[in-house]
Amino acid sequence: VQLQASGGGLVQPGGSLRLSCAASETIFGFNYMGWYRQAPGKQRERVATITTGGVTDYADSVKGRFTISRDNAKNTVSLQMNNLEPEDTAVYLCVARRWSANYWGQGTLVTVSS
Repeated sequence: VQLQASGGGLVQPGGSLRLSCAASETIFGFNYMGWYRQAPGKQRERVATITTGGVTDYADSVKGRFTISRDNAKNTVSLQMNNLEPEDTAVYLCVARRWSANYWGQGTLVTVSS
């Protein structure tokens, strides 16, 4: 399984970015897909996940600002990030879970700074 993340970049506080994760195979085969992030010197943390059935879950810190979605036809999962804050600065990693195995993408850097 290969996961290709894209869409990171530099944005000012209050701005928006949209991350995408393209899977090398049908995403119907995964129990869920989602995004984690890791800031310098901090542990990796879960940001948002979406199940095959479309059930979503978010970290409290991003609720109301981030939206995760999936496009089954394109085998992609996206993360729309609005009202970004400096604390959102991190490498964002796409993850796909199939039973007990996690598959990780290479990550995309998001920097929120003025």
